Amino acid sequence: MKAITLALAEQAVDIRYGDLPSDIRRLVRQCFVDWFAVTLAGCADPVHRILADEAMEQGGNGPAGIVGKPGRYPVQQAALVNGATSHALDFDDVNLAISGHPTAVIFPALLALAQQRGSAGKDVMAAFVAGYETACRVGVLVAPGHLARGYHATGTVAAFGSAAACAHLLGLDARKTAAAMGVAGTQAAGLKAMFGSMVKPLHAGLAARNGLAAAMLVERGLEAPTDVLEHEMGFAVTHSSDFHPAAALGAPELGFHIRHNLFKYDASCFGTIATLDCIRQLVHEQGRPFRLDEVAAVTIQADRTVNTICNIQQPLSGTQAKFSIRQNAAYALAGVDTGKLETYDDAQVNAPGIAEWRDKVEIVLQDGWPSMQARVTIARRDGTQVSAVVDAGLPDRDLDRQERRIDEKFMRLLEPLADRAFSERLLARIGEIEHLDDISDLTEYAILVA
Repeated sequence: MKAITLALAEQAVDIRYGDLPSDIRRLVRQCFVDWFAVTLAGCADPVHRILADEAMEQGGNGPAGIVGKPGRYPVQQAALVNGATSHALDFDDVNLAISGHPTAVIFPALLALAQQRGSAGKDVMAAFVAGYETACRVGVLVAPGHLARGYHATGTVAAFGSAAACAHLLGLDARKTAAAMGVAGTQAAGLKAMFGSMVKPLHAGLAARNGLAAAMLVERGLEAPTDVLEHEMGFAVTHSSDFHPAAALGAPELGFHIRHNLFKYDASCFGTIATLDCIRQLVHEQGRPFRLDEVAAVTIQADRTVNTICNIQQPLSGTQAKFSIRQNAAYALAGVDTGKLETYDDAQVNAPGIAEWRDKVEIVLQDGWPSMQARVTIARRDGTQVSAVVDAGLPDRDLDRQERRIDEKFMRLLEPLADRAFSERLLARIGEIEHLDDISDLTEYAILVA
């Protein structure tokens, strides 16, 4: 096997802010805005309270802030809590190269480390790209077997990105970066069996903490093998049936994996988004919502991979509802706004009319479809039917439109937490990150909001 780990480390080390194209810098800023929005909103989730209370009880002085909590904490505690909180709502961004959530792991680790080191915004942005690209390259290295074995790539693959990003911010060379990836890789864990529970967001927090700890320990002198990915008993062999060095080392389709970043505007698993978009399209084409009494059946065709991700047939809680295509189809058909967090309260699971819509929905799994594509067919009682096909895995190439939608999401999620003027100041501050000599005050703002 080729020296994949070291080669990926070399690629990560070579990334410099000055070499990043303008659209990549813009995408990074959009990732940061989205992260703050979902993390601040996530402070209302029990996961945040549990982990933050545990961090406070453990104590310890440190330089890093936990979003939504006063005080200062050790960097690894901050990375853990902020990482889990940012994934608590499952409203954070996605990249299909890892079939997971890169920003929720990489940015909280960097944010904590940057507060300790007083790092400039430009350096954080470059480190973020280094980690993001590394995570995606590891993702395609072991796809699709890694996912098929039941691993949650946010907790496993993204940890390599966290380690590479933090190593970059620390100025480690390629060999030490590869060693940090080794330390992160030996801790890589996260099972899809935890989907629909509070443990799923914990995966993101653990991966953020583990990658950060790996880089810091290597900087202190901890030695580790530099071949964790390709070793005969390493990550690829033990965690997947696939090994694709050419895909990992080659240039992605659009030059950077981050150009394939997918933002979410519905607060449910990304595997449900194509179905929601299909139903919205059909409602728009009809000019009015569908009535329960006029619909005989709703058939949703989707790739077989969603079966172990978001195909809970009868969700029993709001958290499980996020991972149910049938439930989300029922919400969309009933006119419920899936962009609102309260839609996924426990009380809404069997609200009037929802169960009746859900009972009309059948999921038909397909082989070889794009992983995030869905076809929704609505059969009316009069014998007519309409259908729509959407592939939610295609990134929005209109960055102006995307930025407007992300900013709107930011303001909407912060509306219950802060007055509009304060939210606008925080949004503007995040947008200026590359001009900041020290990004520490970003967390100060966020603490005040929550």
